[in-house]
Formats: sequence, C-alpha cells, structure tokens
Amino acid sequence: MSLSLNAEQQHALDAATQAFRPMLQGLITWSIPITIVTFILGLIIALATALSRISDNRFLSTIARIYVSIIRGTPMIVQLFIIFYGIPEIGRLMSGNPDQQLTLAPVTAAIIGLSLNVGAYASEIIRGGIISVPKGQREAAYSIGMTEWMTMRRIVLPQALRISIPALGNTFLSLIKDTSLLGFILVAEMFRKAQEVAATSYEFLSIYTLVALMYWVVCFLISLVQGIYERRIERKYSA
Repeated sequence: MSLSLNAEQQHALDAATQAFRPMLQGLITWSIPITIVTFILGLIIALATALSRISDNRFLSTIARIYVSIIRGTPMIVQLFIIFYGIPEIGRLMSGNPDQQLTLAPVTAAIIGLSLNVGAYASEIIRGGIISVPKGQREAAYSIGMTEWMTMRRIVLPQALRISIPALGNTFLSLIKDTSLLGFILVAEMFRKAQEVAATSYEFLSIYTLVALMYWVVCFLISLVQGIYERRIERKYSA
C-alpha cells in the first residue's frame, strides 16, 4: 500500500526538508557552542556569586543579592535587548560624541546575556548545596587546623557541587532551549534559521514542529548523559 501526499502536504514536507539543513547548521555552529561556553562562564559567575552571598562581607553580599534579584526578576529577552542595543547606546552617551559608532557583536551580546542569566540562577543552586553541608564537618575541619578557604575548597564545595548536579543539569537543558531567543538579536542559531525559511515558505506548522523535535532530541540525549553521570557519582560516594 503506497502512501500518497496531496499538494499541500507535499509542500509542507518540502519546506521542512528545506529547513532541516540550515537549522542543523545553526544548531551545530551556534546553538550548541554558545550553550557550552555560556554554561562554563555562568558556572564561574555562579560560584563567585554564591560565595559572595554567604560571605560575611556585607558589600559583596549586597551586590550579589541585587544581581540575582535583577536577573531573576526580569525576562531574559529584555536582558538580551538591553545588552545588545543598550550597551552601545550607553557607550555613545558616555563618549559625548553622538556620531561615534559603538557596536556589540550579536554573539558577544548573547554570551554576556546568557552567562549572566545562568550565573544568577545557578548561584542559588550552588548556595543551596553549600548550606546543605552539615556545619559539623566545617567545625571538624577547623579543629584539625584547616583554614576557612581550605575547608571550603576541600570539604564543602565538592559535596555542594555533587548535591547540585541534578539541578545544574536541568539548568543546562533550559539553556539549550533559551538559545532560541538569540535570533531576536540577530544570532543565526537554529530557531532564526527556521524563521527565515518559514517566512519564505509560509509553512510555519511543519517547520516549527521540526524545531521542537530537534530541540527535544538534543535535550533527550543530554539528559541520558546526565543520568549516566549522576549514577556514577552516586556509586562513587555510596561505595
């Protein structure tokens, strides 16, 4: 029994086929590399922010609280617009020369915006992991002559990061999906490529369904890797 398609169905299939290659290129060239880079930078920011939040230094603690509050309290797309369009405008105003051109590359703006966003959310995850480590372990470390930094580096942080792994994995998955917003600041990632093809073919349903499927496949594969890593960690610490 042969499966025949009418003209409308064939057009939708052709549009999806046409969109697949540039979307895959956008995924491999931009979406995944930007996700990896921003997640690493975000973790560095998150660790510094989490340590600042629990610090006895009120200035650092206050700055960290304000940063987390601003990022968590505003939409990511607004943050990206402010960085991409706002920073060049602020630079022109500060230079005092309205004719002076100051530009920020879309990829640079994307990395800055996503890194700051990941840093704010992941800092709360790491901070929660640090707080969950029993205080008795710190006191035992102090009693054998370890400094506060040595205790944090050797005793507290390894346990806090192990506790935080599942939540940080979810943050990474969310970050992959959040790269779909980068098309609004002209980054040629997967979703922007899909928009370009859909705008010319008018086959929005088939193309955006393909987008959803591709995001799901990537996230599913990463979740499998995450699950394997989590099981290895659990076996290591339960042995």
